[in-house]
Amino acid sequence: MREFIDVTGKTEDEAISKALAQLGLDRDDVSVEILERAKSGFLGLGSCPAKVRVSYGPEEEEEVSAPAAPSAKPEPKPASKPQPKSEQPRKVPERKPEKKAERPAPKQERPAAPAEPKPAPVRKLGTEVDDEKAQAIKKFLTGLLAQMESSAEIKVYQPEKGRYKVILEGKGLGALIGRRGETLDAIQQLTSYAVNRTGGRVRVQLDAEGYREKREQSLQHLARKVAAKVVRYRRSVTLEPMNAYERHVIHTALQDVPGVTTYSTGVDPNRRVIVAYDRDKH
Repeated sequence: MREFIDVTGKTEDEAISKALAQLGLDRDDVSVEILERAKSGFLGLGSCPAKVRVSYGPEEEEEVSAPAAPSAKPEPKPASKPQPKSEQPRKVPERKPEKKAERPAPKQERPAAPAEPKPAPVRKLGTEVDDEKAQAIKKFLTGLLAQMESSAEIKVYQPEKGRYKVILEGKGLGALIGRRGETLDAIQQLTSYAVNRTGGRVRVQLDAEGYREKREQSLQHLARKVAAKVVRYRRSVTLEPMNAYERHVIHTALQDVPGVTTYSTGVDPNRRVIVAYDRDKH
């Protein structure tokens, strides 16, 4: 059976954090349902804390234990006393296929792990541009990065009219990315504002160390995982707050998945995606 706990907090995020700390689980391992949203009240009167229900279960443990069962059955058979000699040669061939079966497992994981899409985006973006907007982007970022004591190299591309792709290259750019890309998003917003305040509005996209593409792949994986839970338990799941681009990734990843539908709720920066069960689409 699926288990759950109800936790309260001043905000929904605080309640979820308390539940995760209490369970010792990560956000991706649980399903969150907001039972009551936090209310501030008037002058502190009539305030109401947020209440969430965090569901968890041993669904993954069941899948892991399933393949272990057949391997446990052949072991007691060779323990029969009448034929000790004939059992020994049988044990040897049984162990060999097990070792062979263990080897392909890491081989299948290796191609999935090394996501090396860094050179690909540069090829698609073509050659660097040095027009008026590109110069403004470089000028602003050069001053900003100097204040942040970063020696990152700035490269500006124009994949299409009205959109500039800025790539920061160098070592140790983690400080420019920040937790879940928050610092990178802030730098992107500041750059966009500085460039567009003089007129001729353009879209500026900033990336460093291929973070955007890695984040997109991570969100797609999360979307598929959550969708499977929604279909299995027929209950809606509310995701963590995301920016417009990340919400778009979730919506796109699940738009053709049977049994689920997605929509956004709340106001930025706390706007979230809800993955809901859809009987008509199933």
